[in-house]
Order: sequence, then structure tokens, then C-alpha cells
Amino acid sequence: MKKEKLAAVRGMNDLLPAEASLWEVFEARAVDVLRAYGYQQIRTPIVEHTALFARGIGEVTDIVEKEMYSFVDQLNGEQLTLRPEATASVVRACIEHNLLYDEPRRLWYIGPMFRHERPQRGRYRQFHQVGAEALGFAGPDVDAEQILLLRRLWQALGIGPVRLEINSLGDGQERARHRAALIEYFESHGERLDADARRRLHTNPLRILDSKNPAMQPLVSEAPRITDYLGVASRAHFERLQELLAAGGVEFSINPRLVRGLDYYNLTVYEWITDRLGAQGTICGGGRYDPLIEMLGGKAAPACGFAIGVERVIELLRGSGQAAASPACDVYVLHQGGGTYLAALQAAENLRDEGLDVILHAGEASLKSQMKRADASGAEYAVIVGQAEAADGTAMVKALRTTDEAAPFARQRALSLAELGGTLAAALAAGDAFDDERTCGTN
Repeated sequence: MKKEKLAAVRGMNDLLPAEASLWEVFEARAVDVLRAYGYQQIRTPIVEHTALFARGIGEVTDIVEKEMYSFVDQLNGEQLTLRPEATASVVRACIEHNLLYDEPRRLWYIGPMFRHERPQRGRYRQFHQVGAEALGFAGPDVDAEQILLLRRLWQALGIGPVRLEINSLGDGQERARHRAALIEYFESHGERLDADARRRLHTNPLRILDSKNPAMQPLVSEAPRITDYLGVASRAHFERLQELLAAGGVEFSINPRLVRGLDYYNLTVYEWITDRLGAQGTICGGGRYDPLIEMLGGKAAPACGFAIGVERVIELLRGSGQAAASPACDVYVLHQGGGTYLAALQAAENLRDEGLDVILHAGEASLKSQMKRADASGAEYAVIVGQAEAADGTAMVKALRTTDEAAPFARQRALSLAELGGTLAAALAAGDAFDDERTCGTN
């Protein structure tokens, strides 16, 4: 009987070595920018109690109703869920560990999220986010800070053009008045509503404004706008945000249809959007969620944050010509087997002591075959330990990436094992060849 060929679950993708280097570039630059703004990493479990998301996100949202991966733990009967987003988890952790007892917090996270939806371009069942949460900060200055942070990240990645759209949802009372006006408006045009809009009308009418149905757009465009229901304080918050963004040189547009279907958002909402990914053009969404900490059982405190869709940003990086580079090392160490392997092992460790990335050839093969592997690895230098070299404590060094006869080691020559690491480290640094973003390949 032929065994069934096993494959990954649809919408949950493998990250292969050739692609991983592009993810590493993105993650390294994101971490650098987040740290530059004073954010510290937090890691929360992938699995949480279902009640956390039902209470925080809202029981009548599409996420909770249709998209969560929920199950009953057979060990103790608990209702558990693979996290569909990380904000509720971060807030839960802050409440549980009393992180806000003495000061506000700037936190960032990275990891997989899960939603049970139809996979399509830029939208997967297991997807990854990098996000940040600023908890305990009340004013629009932190809203602007996060937008400036993101602008800096897009610049560091070179993925433009990316445009910023902003809006304000006001406070709870203002949002309630807007909600009531939406229901009244859409009820008066009930014959023009599609099935999704009718389902959402009395449970989450804000989501109707997100409709992608072309037939719904004329109706949506004439719907009541949240900005018409903002009070004095909410308007002042929104106007101050615009002043700060203008002072920071951030271009933006106000989109009065930009809303959030999640229950905990208020005041500032924003999205960074590209035109290069079709319908899935939003690469980052954020905003303020002042009610959430109290909703989840903590002491009331303001908060705002954002989440970046990593897969979508990676697609932009790839489309910008920043294709994942072939795996590369600084040095590939060759040997003739037997006793020479021990000397080669010592040479490789000495090189790594100097901070170099090194492949030590595994197993035995001809030097000609090993040299082909060395060349394919992308290494800058080949280090060869033969019988003669092992006997007198030396190694032969050959540059693999230069045609300049005057370059260091363009002609193969010997170095003692004691001087090998320092000499090659200096040569790589002088040649501007050492790059911390490269990753070591495999043989």
C-alpha cells in the first residue's frame, strides 16, 4: 500500500532557507528601529483562553464568530484558542504581571497568529506579525511617535511608496451615536444591502463600511461619518495628531471611512497602504485602544499600538528587487580527511573565535570536489588543511571572490593556525566584505 504523501496544512507555509535570509533582514531592521524608540520585547503564548479574545475583540466580530482556531483541551476541559492577534495577549500579560504598576510601558512582539479563513495572496491561516504596544500613554504624541517609527522602518527597508491614511473613532459615546446613525441609515436602504451587510447591521455595522463589494460602494460613500460625531476633546486629539505628523514631515490623508471592527479601538486609527499588493494592500494597521485594559480586568489605562503583516512586507521586499541572497559564509575550510580533519576543526574554531562565519566540510571528498562546494557556498576565502599543513601547524588560504591579483590571498599562500583568524578577519574588514546580515549556508 502506497503511503500518503504528507504536506503542510493549506494556508500554513514553510519558510525555506533560501527565503529565510530576507525575513532575517526584515526582522533585524525592525528590531533596530523599535529599540531606537525605546521599545522592549515581550513574548506571550501562542495559545490563550478563548474568553480573552471573546471579551477583548468582541463576541460578534468575524474573528471570534468565524475565524478563530478554538478547541477544548482534553486534559482539563478548558476552552483554548490559537491567538488571532497579539494585542489582547500583551494586555493580559501586563495585567497578570502588574507591569504598569510603576511606569508606562513600550513593548514590541513578533510571532505567528492564526485565523481560519480562505488563503489568498497576502492572507494566510498562519501568518506573522511584528507589533508594538505603548501602554499608559494618554496623548496623541505617542500615536504620532509610532507613526514616525513606522515611517522610519519603511525607509530602512526601502519598500516605498507606502501611503498613510488616518481617522478618529472618537470616544465610546460618540462611537455609539455614530453606530446608531449607521443602523438607521442602512435600515432605510435595506433593499440595497448584500448578505454580509444584513448580517452585520445590528451586531457590527462599522464593518459594513469595510465592504469590498463594488455594488455597495455608492451606499457606503453616503453613510454617516464618524468625524461628524466627534466632541471637543476628540477633535482636539485628532487635530493635535495631525499637527505632530506635519511637524515630523509625515505625509497623510484623512479617510473618514477608515474604521475598526474590534470593540476596543477609540480615537486614532491608521493604516499604511501600498498599491503593489492588490486587494491586500494594507501592510500595517494601528490605533488607540484606551478601553481594552479595563475590559480585560485591569486598572483603566490608555494604550495604543500597531501590527505589521510580515508576509506582505516580505512580498514588497521581494518585489523591490531585494530577493533573498544565496546563503554565504566568510570562510569554507577544506581538508584531506583522517588526521587533517582535526587540524581543520581547530582552524575552523579559531576563525569562529574571531567572529567569522565558517563552514567546515563534513565527511571526506576530493579537494577538487570540496573547492566546488566552497565556491558554491559564497565564502570569501577557502582555507585548506592538507597533510603537510596539518604536520607543521599551517593552512593554505585562497581568496574566492576577486580577480585583482593585488588583493589579499589572490594567490594562495600559507598562514600559521595561530595567525589565521586574526589575519582573515582583518582582510575581510579591510575589503568591506564582512556583512552581519549574511547567514551561513549548509553543505
